[in-house]
Amino acid sequence: MQGRAFVNDRLARSAGWLRRRAENIAAAMLAVMFFAFLIQILFRYVLNWPAGWASELSTIMWIWLVLWGAAFVVREHDEIRFDIFYGAARPRTRRFMMMAIATAIVTLYTVSLPAVWDYVTFMKVQRTAYLRIRYDWLYSIYVIFAVAIIARYSWLGWTSLRGRDPGRSEAEGGREA
Repeated sequence: MQGRAFVNDRLARSAGWLRRRAENIAAAMLAVMFFAFLIQILFRYVLNWPAGWASELSTIMWIWLVLWGAAFVVREHDEIRFDIFYGAARPRTRRFMMMAIATAIVTLYTVSLPAVWDYVTFMKVQRTAYLRIRYDWLYSIYVIFAVAIIARYSWLGWTSLRGRDPGRSEAEGGREA
């Protein structure tokens, strides 16, 4: 049993380290987006120069930041949702609700993944107007996002099936009595 605890501890520390790196990447994307926005203001209103590239960079960073954050940074209990029924339900009912939600999400994203992959790889024929970034590189974050959501909800469904209330942590009594 000590070996299992050691492995779980190492996995938890590794996951924490990876999570912090994902947060660092999100912070870097936010910084790039903010500085591109400031440059756009400077170029447009002070220097009276066109700065389409700065606008394009801000938009690209926004797309990547939202999908990266949703895939790797935002935790399940941090997500904003309409949960009046879920929050009011008993732990056992929440588990069944999570299993149904997880099954639906995993099914929908898995079914859509081949079409998403085809579309993203097809978009290699176009480039952005100013930075000349290929659209397949630009939209590749959605494939990463979809795979991360499939993995997350597979895990949430599995933990619900095993008797853990995904809406509460172990410290709060996440194990059902």
